[in-house]
Amino acid sequence: MIRVGIIGGAGYTGGELLRILIHHPQAEVVFVHSRSQVDLPVTSVHTDLIGETELKFSDEMNLDIDLLFLCIGHGASASFLNENALPDTIKIIDLSQDFRLGDQAVYGLPELNKAAISKSRFVANPGCFATAIQLALLPLAYNGMLREIHLSGITGSTGAGVQPSASTHFSWRDSNISSYKVFTHQHMDEVGKSLQQLQPWFDKPINFVPYRGNFTRGILITAYQHCEWPLEEAINVYREYYEGHPFTWVSDAPIDVKQVVNTNKCVIHLEKHGSYLVVTSIIDNLLKGASGQAVQNMNLMFGLDEKLGLNLKASAF
Repeated sequence: MIRVGIIGGAGYTGGELLRILIHHPQAEVVFVHSRSQVDLPVTSVHTDLIGETELKFSDEMNLDIDLLFLCIGHGASASFLNENALPDTIKIIDLSQDFRLGDQAVYGLPELNKAAISKSRFVANPGCFATAIQLALLPLAYNGMLREIHLSGITGSTGAGVQPSASTHFSWRDSNISSYKVFTHQHMDEVGKSLQQLQPWFDKPINFVPYRGNFTRGILITAYQHCEWPLEEAINVYREYYEGHPFTWVSDAPIDVKQVVNTNKCVIHLEKHGSYLVVTSIIDNLLKGASGQAVQNMNLMFGLDEKLGLNLKASAF
């Protein structure tokens, strides 16, 4: 059994990790750390887990573990690791953005870095928008076909985290939509780094317009660029690239977010309009965009089937 600790277990990503790990056949959750919920049952926050776990939140760490998940805010992970010396025997998966751009950790996108993840002690889990965007574009980069890219994407309210704000308040979010961080979204740096890993000479703009949606979870990305391939060739290229990657699928039919909510899947659909290739990708921002992908990385780091514990069913209705 993989003995697991979670730092920051009261938030959305911590809750999703618990939902997966308490039923994972090769994982045991040793402790769930939270300064704000000390000694309270995990079910007092994650109420859907009633009857499934007796775990309580703790403000102490048990270092008799094999793996530590960091589910704390951006900037907090780097501070935590500076303040806490962990034995080299403990592997780390960080779900913040603190280590995605440096060389301290392996970037944890299995469809890009599966071999490196399998050998790593320290993995930086990708961002949610970054995951959906990269999975839409990696086959183009792999084949040296990236041009200037135009992207739009919409995400559910859980993408903003558990702490309430003016733009996540129900009265503002319901029956509403807005753009934000136009062309300046923080995930674009990691997207650019990954694309250049496959196409080093790529230096064109990545023009991204993100939107806040009036739903709770899920991401839909639409990307388009000039492409010389006929549609059939593009579809074959994408299917060939994702062969052997069990969570990413190319659909012949148009796609919608409900196909992937509550799963670790990414589904992609391709269309050709004149000289433009249009790529749509969908993921659950909390699973393939965060905690599900983190467990996928855990499986790879410990030599397990990467699908283990992630046989999740979408809520189609």
